[in-house]
Amino acid sequence: MKTKRKVEIAVISDVHLGTYGCHAKQLLTYLNSISPKKLVLNGDIIDIWQFKKRYFPKSHLRVIKKIMDMASDGVEIIYITGNHDEMLRKFSDTTIGNISIVDKIVLELDGKKAWFFHGDVFDVSIQNAKWLAKLGGYGYDVLILLNRFINWCLEQMGREKYSLSKKIKNSVKSAIKYINDFEKVASDLAIEKGYDYVICGHIHQPKMQLKENKFGSTTYLNSGDWVENFTALEYQFKRWKIYNYNKDKLRAFYADEDIKDMEVKDLIAAITIVEQKKKKKLN
Repeated sequence: MKTKRKVEIAVISDVHLGTYGCHAKQLLTYLNSISPKKLVLNGDIIDIWQFKKRYFPKSHLRVIKKIMDMASDGVEIIYITGNHDEMLRKFSDTTIGNISIVDKIVLELDGKKAWFFHGDVFDVSIQNAKWLAKLGGYGYDVLILLNRFINWCLEQMGREKYSLSKKIKNSVKSAIKYINDFEKVASDLAIEKGYDYVICGHIHQPKMQLKENKFGSTTYLNSGDWVENFTALEYQFKRWKIYNYNKDKLRAFYADEDIKDMEVKDLIAAITIVEQKKKKKLN
């Protein structure tokens, strides 16, 4: 049995469970490789917008069960709501055992303040025209499916994989401007509030960069996603790093072998265990 890497905090976002673009097995591999004190789920973990009864594979259920198991084992799970799982905002500030649901949170890390939130609050298209944003989400899902087929063909020919959506994002000036504006607004607000770190998701762009303006500085961090980039943020030994599943040499762990045997009843059992442990603590 391989030793799991100990990290103080692990941050993942934009997993989009329940969509074709989600790479649940890779995420399971990552979660099985770490032993965090806190796991921050920074929005869009379950894609309620595009949820389909006919598509929720066992590997996706297994991710949820894995998170429940981690909570049962003493890991503090902080679920920050995003736009694709905004229905959970009805339950903001709710705690079940080691799992808490919040819209945003500030944590003190070795004397420094870290501000966590998903980031959709800055997205005008979502705030003012949700139907348009949802329509864009469906188009993105189709693009991911097409990309998978193209990559399968490229693999058969022994060629390197290609990301259509990344190519489109990087070639469209308005997309680049949106990303830059998002990072600037988040960083300026963090500086104004006196936070040393601002940690977001939402735009699927992993990044760690010192941001400065005339009022001060902050470190902007984005956890990326598990649709294209397969990235997470990790905090250990008073510093942050971006974990990249495709490049990081510390990824040599496995996805659970029992995915094929995973059933909904197993997920319910995991939730029940979390509830039972909560009751024991109260008694």
